[in-house]
Amino acid sequence: MNIEAEDELLYRIALTHTDQIGYKFGRRLLHLFGSAKAIFNASPKQLKTIEGIGETKAKLFSAAPDLKKAAVEVEFILKHNIQPLFILDDNYPEKLKECDDAPLMLYYKGTQPLKHKKMVAIIGSRENTDYGARMTEELIEGLKLEDIIIISGLALGIDGIAHRKALQTGLPTIAVVAHGLDTIYPPQHKHIAREMVKHGGLLTEYPSKTIPDKYNFPMRNRIVAGLSDVTIVVETAKKGGAMITAKLAASYNREVAAFPGRTIDKKSEGCNYLIRTNIAQLITGADDLLEMMNWKNDNHGKAVQAKLFNHLTDEEMKIADVLGNAEGMHIDELLLKSSFNPAQLSAMLLTMELNGAVKALPGKRFRMT
Repeated sequence: MNIEAEDELLYRIALTHTDQIGYKFGRRLLHLFGSAKAIFNASPKQLKTIEGIGETKAKLFSAAPDLKKAAVEVEFILKHNIQPLFILDDNYPEKLKECDDAPLMLYYKGTQPLKHKKMVAIIGSRENTDYGARMTEELIEGLKLEDIIIISGLALGIDGIAHRKALQTGLPTIAVVAHGLDTIYPPQHKHIAREMVKHGGLLTEYPSKTIPDKYNFPMRNRIVAGLSDVTIVVETAKKGGAMITAKLAASYNREVAAFPGRTIDKKSEGCNYLIRTNIAQLITGADDLLEMMNWKNDNHGKAVQAKLFNHLTDEEMKIADVLGNAEGMHIDELLLKSSFNPAQLSAMLLTMELNGAVKALPGKRFRMT
């Protein structure tokens, strides 16, 4: 790392340590000034002209940033071969960058690039049943020949089972943790974590010496949801971290899937709720997931799609052009981008769905098959 890059890194870390600077406001300042150092070098007069910055916030930046604390973090990063990923960097995960509450800074230790085409989050209860363990293992077994990265949170229960099974089958797996990379929580998963660094990685938004505080876990969940193309809930009660992650994924317009369970099973109550309310699509295994995501027989799918296009009307082709390669577009966005009224659009989407050209997704979203 050259001197100029290390200097900017110091200011980037200092920015993340600055009080009252949230993710959205931090991104706005970076857009206006271009770099973290430029923000701190701005005059109070410049800062106060920005909407949302009053006297108090202007003083925060006018005061000298805590570069000593930041320097300690840089030393830790360099010593332990940790990769800092800033929101302005090209190697910052694109899918996560699309989320307006994405962290300004990530710390990553691993071998697997984070800009991967297919990323699947597998999450669930810390107190799983035998059914939950079996569904998790069978799902990952069914995905072992796919070019997929498994994402989870390294917690006890379904998370740990997912990471362990991914390692056994040779699938790369990444854990998003709720603490600094100077520790591993829970300690029972230290061995798994060591293996994951070689065959995936560990990711966090928290600097070293950050303990696994209970408030960090819901924040961690948004990264799991934001990184992934699809979040799969294997088993969960109606309240818990997995439910938070699933709802966050839906709010980011990402796919959500869930395994159904018996109505009398409390550990499946959350999954059944997600399916019943159309937040999640019901799946029973890897084949369902691949079909849901249009990842099954990709080459065959392209040939079928080309054949289907020959049978589309001119109006339906307009819809196909708008949908393009989108993983899922909400009907409201489709209305805005097309010239049809709601009744016309709904009728044509139904026809296209019946003809196999369009797939309806949870949350009133659609994509081409």
